[in-house]
Amino acid sequence: MSATSPSVKTIYRKDYSPPAFWVDQVELLFDLKPNATVVSATLHVRRNEQQSDKRLVLDGEGLSLQSISVDGKPLASELYELTDETLVVHDLPDECIVETRVVINPSANKQLSGLYRTSGNFCTQCEAQGFRRITYFPDRPDVMSTYRVTLRGDRAMCPVMLSNGNRISESQLNDGRHEVVWEDPHPKPSYLFALVAGNLKCHRGSFTTASGRVVALEIWVEPRNLDQCEYALGSLQKAMRWDEDVFGLEYDLDVYMIVAVDDFNMGAMENKGLNVFNSKYVLAASETATDEDFLGVEAVIAHEYFHNWTGNRVTCRDWFQLTLKEGLTVFRDQQFTADQSSAAVKRIDDVVSLRGRQFAEDCGPMAHPIRPESYIAMDNFYTATVYSKGAEIIRMYHTLLGADGFRRGMDLYFQRHDNNAVTCDDFRAAMADANRVDLSLLDRWYSQPGTPEVTASESWDHNSGRYTLTLSQSYPPLPDSIPGAAARRPVPIPVRTALLSSSGKELPLQLDTEGENEATERLLILETDQQSWGFTGLGERPVASLLRGFSAPVRLKMDRDERQLAFLMAHDSDTFNRWDAGQTVALRLLVAHARGEDISEGELLQGYLDAVGKQMRDESLDGSYQSLLLTLPAEATIGQEMKACDPAAIHAARQFLRQQIATVHAAWFRSIYDSLSNIGSYRNDQRSIDARRLKNTALAYLTLDGTEESLELAARQFNQSDNMTDTEAALRALVDHAGGPREAALQRFYDKYRQLPLVLDKWFAVQAASSDENTLERVVALTKHADFTLANPNRVRALIYTFATNQARFHRIDGAGYELLADFVLKIDPDNPQLASRLVSRLNDYRRFEPTRQALMRQQLERIAALGSLSKDVLEIVNRALNF
Repeated sequence: MSATSPSVKTIYRKDYSPPAFWVDQVELLFDLKPNATVVSATLHVRRNEQQSDKRLVLDGEGLSLQSISVDGKPLASELYELTDETLVVHDLPDECIVETRVVINPSANKQLSGLYRTSGNFCTQCEAQGFRRITYFPDRPDVMSTYRVTLRGDRAMCPVMLSNGNRISESQLNDGRHEVVWEDPHPKPSYLFALVAGNLKCHRGSFTTASGRVVALEIWVEPRNLDQCEYALGSLQKAMRWDEDVFGLEYDLDVYMIVAVDDFNMGAMENKGLNVFNSKYVLAASETATDEDFLGVEAVIAHEYFHNWTGNRVTCRDWFQLTLKEGLTVFRDQQFTADQSSAAVKRIDDVVSLRGRQFAEDCGPMAHPIRPESYIAMDNFYTATVYSKGAEIIRMYHTLLGADGFRRGMDLYFQRHDNNAVTCDDFRAAMADANRVDLSLLDRWYSQPGTPEVTASESWDHNSGRYTLTLSQSYPPLPDSIPGAAARRPVPIPVRTALLSSSGKELPLQLDTEGENEATERLLILETDQQSWGFTGLGERPVASLLRGFSAPVRLKMDRDERQLAFLMAHDSDTFNRWDAGQTVALRLLVAHARGEDISEGELLQGYLDAVGKQMRDESLDGSYQSLLLTLPAEATIGQEMKACDPAAIHAARQFLRQQIATVHAAWFRSIYDSLSNIGSYRNDQRSIDARRLKNTALAYLTLDGTEESLELAARQFNQSDNMTDTEAALRALVDHAGGPREAALQRFYDKYRQLPLVLDKWFAVQAASSDENTLERVVALTKHADFTLANPNRVRALIYTFATNQARFHRIDGAGYELLADFVLKIDPDNPQLASRLVSRLNDYRRFEPTRQALMRQQLERIAALGSLSKDVLEIVNRALNF
């Protein structure tokens, strides 16, 4: 069964063609009114000499055209064609001025795409294709224009009116209205246009660039949030300095503005000079934001700022090149965060996310290369593959070329392509040319879907002291319906490698094809189906430490016994591999238990518990890293290792192993919890963050059994906490256990924070994530709560999406969780297709589950597909799932 919907068209990368006309300059006049905003656009167009098409095709959706003229003369109706999606003008001269006047209704815009109203303020979101909902325009990223924008609005309703670039003038008009003119001298595509107007207050700062220019920094928020902006401002200043120090990139306007809004589909948007942020990634104070929230603010602020060069100054030729800006900028923000905190912890956190989200995507119906070959709804391809896997490909350039070589490539990239719209091939060419190397094989990473599997085998010749490492690569099968899956070829895979002695010392790595070499770590490049390397001069059989730092986004398979893994857990000098060895052992135990095997008496379990105990007591490790060592693979990650997985069995396995750790090491958990609870009042430095992370990991283990004593411990932390990190951790510990102090804590949290939307989102999310058996019933009740609304994406994600990621309770055997999700997909899709498609994606991997759940999930997909009026966003997800 497949869903159908009118006006659905598949767009293919192979069909790209440059526009028939360029738009060199844009002048926009907005007369802002809630229900009838008038937008007057003046486009200075110029024929593309490389194209023979004489038609000017302007995109437009939901617009009421009032007038159109060319060079000041009204256009006769027979000289243009108007449809629901385009305005096509015929027989234009080579250069001319096209003027249109349209009326739009921001208050009725529930898609949150284009110009809409939120909390009484006007706001825009134009990426990927929202500008066409504002005015008629060739809404594609390769059309780059300078913009001059005039905003007119009521002084009482819109005392603040912002747009891209620099403020040129401000004047008072009649009838209580005023006008502000903005000009952005840098050419940009339409997706980077922004407008915000309303009752906002500003938190101000400044930054002095390396060349001595003073840039005004402005963070605009609703008045009640003005005291929560200081951390965001400091994060922005650090990001600006880092980009100068590491990449030599300086900001290029007089002012850099950030606006925080509550109703926003995305995390943030890098509009030139005027970033629009989901308030979740701007507002932060210790009482209302967790350490994780603070980290998110810093990372997203940096990410959007870094886009000023990798995305804005150099942008994408077409949307198939999205990873050109997003993969590169994610890598840059990851490097920035690693430099601000613990690089080891950051790397592990990133890989946990990659394995949990992207690896699953890579083997399901939405599998696609980081540069997709086709799409129906572009919004569906803002994915973990494009972003996170894309960042890993950029990291491979950095690994292969080194920091200096990568910087040379970046310098040449900007030198060649500043103020241009380019492709992934252009980036690779700059990297190759700057370093005089052949990087052509990397193109395969851009065009092939799926996660490569690297299998390692080894042999040891005691007499000669020769160790041989053999690596081979392959792809798990994907249906031919997945673009690029049919003819996948070997990709270049950098494998950072060390060999360890029995004491954990890194040994010199001397290949048998070379002379003496003292290097203790080497970068091996696997480029074919199988390759071998021989190392000589070794006095004992070594233990291989492979793929150090997770040097490529692959699955590594190697037949190691528990003694080797325990050795790596204790001795590997690579912090990532030391952690990963523990994850490997844990996965073996968890999968075995989920399959019904009795692991309680085996050597593997005891060896694992002993190894965990040694790590717990290693005082050289920081608290955040220890917390990661103590955190088992997520239930979704365990499911990836199984066919026909049973979420209930997986949940039981994970609870069993957690309880084993909690029981065997109960005394240590209580001791470390007590000692870390007495470190004084809240501080936001790295040492305190590490301490809280480990303390709250200990609390989670201590409260697993749900005894009265342990729940009183959590309740005491909840009641005495002076920060949201400890408050939320205690609440999470309590909500898993019926009765006791749970309901009182939930009520107290609600009463205290009900007026703060972001904190109230936590209240909804904590309950939706609970492992309590009655979580579904609680979620259903919360959907009827007075503070639940479908109009706010954050609130929907907090309750519905969080519940859909709750493996044990969403996948209830009666299918009620699937039915609930489908209900909300169908409710939300008519108003907000982007949000609906994100929700329905939680059903698209149904084939991974055992037959009963598989059938129930498919039933809900077919129910959704039966609706004839689906958005193209939801239609694409559902069809790909049903036809996989």
